[in-house]
Amino acid sequence: MKLSTKSRYGTRLMLELAQRQAQGFILLGDIARSQKISEKYLWQLASALKAAGLVNAQRGVKGGFALAKPARDISVKDIVAVLEGPIELVDCQDCSREECITGEIWKESSRAIERVLASYNLFDLAAKADRMRAKNNNGYAAFGV
Repeated sequence: MKLSTKSRYGTRLMLELAQRQAQGFILLGDIARSQKISEKYLWQLASALKAAGLVNAQRGVKGGFALAKPARDISVKDIVAVLEGPIELVDCQDCSREECITGEIWKESSRAIERVLASYNLFDLAAKADRMRAKNNNGYAAFGV
């Protein structure tokens, strides 16, 4: 099982917005250059995150994207759920078996993954990235989610 680049790049996008929150709205082109991710791809991710209410967009000279709520209130689980859909190892809904002990394993594993992703919020990740950047002194690329 692997998460797609949607989750990894979307988390990097959101983390950079959290780190640069004091600057207001940030152009996706700036983030694309900083993160070395296609701006076109970031537009797709940002559009989905905007539709979900995790980011705000503003047009014009001072336009760009910004977090729609405090970084503390956005978890990695929130981002992954928007970009990937429900966090399930196996979809047991379509199973016709009435008694399936292995289904419990997949459900429990999915809940464990959800708990881990929910335990990380953008505020804490930004603080950790700031500490790494200070230690390594190499700018916004200090994190590699």
